[in-house]
Amino acid sequence: MPNKVVVAITGASGAVYAKVLLDKLLQIKSQWNELSVIMSNNAKDVWQAELGNTNYANYDVQYFEKNNFYAPFASGSAKYNIMLVVPCSMGTLGRIANGISDDVITRAADVILKERRKLILMVRDTPYNLIHIRNMETITLAGGIICAATPSFYSMPTTVEEVAATVVDRVLDLAGFDITSFRWGK
Repeated sequence: MPNKVVVAITGASGAVYAKVLLDKLLQIKSQWNELSVIMSNNAKDVWQAELGNTNYANYDVQYFEKNNFYAPFASGSAKYNIMLVVPCSMGTLGRIANGISDDVITRAADVILKERRKLILMVRDTPYNLIHIRNMETITLAGGIICAATPSFYSMPTTVEEVAATVVDRVLDLAGFDITSFRWGK
């Protein structure tokens, strides 16, 4: 069964991760039949500040405003089975961990967790304080996956996008997508 995927892009630094994720998801269109994107206003500002453009608007995906509670993934009946929050701000992490559904990003995460589907949060902050760690623990205990935006260097990346791809590829692996990526020992 093809996947129904919702990608949330929050205002944490790391817009390159979101860009690389969208690029890679569009390269594997045969593995999903719906791809929806929510961007916070801060995410749009960070994308422009860090990447120097507004190219997020050029992706051929379905966008939803973060206050649109009529988005299909705001209900479990829509059967979205994967949610990726890339990058995930600590504020978003905290609201998800504490069940505060104050926008469609946090509502969708709540739905994914309650339906026992796949929620992956690429947290992008450092260092962590105890509140962050406890929120990550809460989400993990609830069935979510925390994937820190911590790149690897085994593949000898030479560009910022290649460095970001080392983490994005882990997220896609965790989500169950079949991708071509650097594999240790090959």
